[in-house]
This record gives sequence, C-alpha cells and structure tokens, in this order.
Amino acid sequence: MALMDFIKKQFIDVIQWTEDRDGVLAWRFPMAEMEIQTGAALIVRESQMAVFVNEGQVADVFGPGTYKLTTQTLPILTYLKNWDKLFESPFKSDVYFFSTRQQIDQKWGTPQPITVRDAEFGAVRLRAFGNYAYRIADPKKFHTEISGTRDTYTVAELDGQLRGLIMQNIATGIAGSKIPFLDLAANQIAFAQALSQALVPAMEAYGLKLEAMTVQSISLPDELQKVLDQKIGMGMVGNDMGKFMQYQTAQAIPKMAEGVGAGGDAGGLAGAGLGMGAGVAMGQILAQNMQSALQGSAPAGAPAAAPTGVKPEDVMATLEKLGELKSKGILTDEEFNAKKAELLKKLV
Repeated sequence: MALMDFIKKQFIDVIQWTEDRDGVLAWRFPMAEMEIQTGAALIVRESQMAVFVNEGQVADVFGPGTYKLTTQTLPILTYLKNWDKLFESPFKSDVYFFSTRQQIDQKWGTPQPITVRDAEFGAVRLRAFGNYAYRIADPKKFHTEISGTRDTYTVAELDGQLRGLIMQNIATGIAGSKIPFLDLAANQIAFAQALSQALVPAMEAYGLKLEAMTVQSISLPDELQKVLDQKIGMGMVGNDMGKFMQYQTAQAIPKMAEGVGAGGDAGGLAGAGLGMGAGVAMGQILAQNMQSALQGSAPAGAPAAAPTGVKPEDVMATLEKLGELKSKGILTDEEFNAKKAELLKKLV
C-alpha cells in the first residue's frame, strides 16, 4: 500500500511563473499534494523574484536566473528541515513569486479638501491630484507585511492603502518643500519631490520602492479662491489705493448691471445704464478721496493748494474701509497697520 501511494505521488520538475495576468504582485505556485523533486529547475524571469516558505517561515530568496534545487542551492531551507547534505528525497515547501517590475500610472487624489498650514494664508484647505509608480524591492518584507499566504495579491488590493499613505504625507510634503501656497502651482516638481521624500520610509516598511511621483493639479475651494483672486488683484495695483478702488468698482459693475433691468425693457436698460454710470462715478469719487487722504494731496485735476490737515471724519471713513478690506483677507495686518499709522500722522 505504501509503495502504491509513493507511485501515485506527483513530483514537480519545473517551478516557474509566466505572469499570464496583469496587475498581480504576488502569486503562490500551486502545490496541492505534489512535492518538489530534488534537482528540479526553478526559473525566475527578469522582473521577478521567488521566495521559499517552510511552515510559515521565509527561507530562501531567489533573483532572476535558472537554478537546480539541491541542498546546496537551498541552504536555509536545508537548515530548517535538518537535512543531511546527502539527503535527496522530494520535499514540500510553499513557493511564492513576486513581480518586481514598475507599477506605473497609479492615480492618487484628495477626495475631500485637506487642511494644511501656509505661512501667508494660515490654514488652507486644498485639493491635489497626480500619479505615481512603485515596485516591490524586498519580497520577503512584502510577504510578511502585506501579501501573506494568499494565492494571489494584486495591485488593486494595495491601491487603497497607498492612497491613504499619500494623503497622510501631503501636509508633510508641503512643509518640507518650504514653498508658499501661491507658488505651489508653479513649483509642482519641487512639491512632488518633497512628497516623495516624505513617502519613502513608509513605502520601504512595506518592502516597496517609490519610483516616481507627479503632482498634476493643486486647487483651492471656491470661496478661498475668490479671496485669493482679490489678493492677486491688490498685488497688481500695489499700494495705490485709488487704483485698487477702481479695480473693486470694475469688479462690481457687472453684478450691478445684472441686478438692474432684468426684464430687458427700456426702463430697465436706462436703469442699468444709470446704475453703471453711478458705479463708475462712485468709484472715481472714492478713489480720489482715499488717495487724497493717504497722500495729503488735492483730488486729481484740482489746482495745487497749500497743504492742509485732513478732516477727522475722512480719516475715520478711510480706516473703516481699510478695516473691511482687512477682515475679508484682502489686506494683511501689516498692510493695515502701515496705512493706519500713515493716516493718523495726517491728523497731527
């Protein structure tokens, strides 16, 4: 009976993986009740590695090449099984293959805005998107930490974990890049490099190597984008408050026109024209008054006159307007305080 069981046994002469499926990171060679024949061939192709596991313990690791399996080529497995050097009987052991080629064009992105700190804007909620590439660098560590004893382990199964790692390290990457938020869009390569540096230790803990990281888009929520647009507009006109008021008026005119004469009749059109004219006139008056208050000069077009003191009520009105701009985030505390000090000097 024992002789018949021995004859019925199937022995494995060649161990290999042809990677007939895309997206597989780890694959266990099917053993069933079969045993590996001593002297069998192990074929590990380029972009692969093979790992022998004995009773749950990782033994020998093989890189690309063709091997004849003997006690000499399996030193650790020989030691674990307490084989004599002359032992040449068939043996059982789990064999796992790992794909070490690059897994390219893996997508990442922020499903919800994340909060990061910026030196100029303070707390900023932003979105970012891009892609990355990685490969298995340490199959032993990947087996013990990630894939385990599964028959197969795929790229799709690892995707969620890696996306989570990237989300955790975006804030660290921005801080490490030391790039102000306004300059991030123009320095996406530097941001991607800083993000890569933050991710490398976490990827190595899984037996992975990060090969590439790109940042394709960085954006703000709509409400913060509006404040940023105003900030950029302020920067375009510099410290000339008159020009800034004209800029603000120009931005408001389309909204005023939309609110007047929506019916499209003659009265509505006349009202729209009147509203637009009033908006332009108000912008010019405010610009002239604020320019006069800040510089102590006469309105544009008026004859030169001897310097006179500024009226307290004009200063207060200007300060209130500047306070509104500061509360909206258009003026910084430093800019507001500088203008305030300048106006108070006019009262002396």
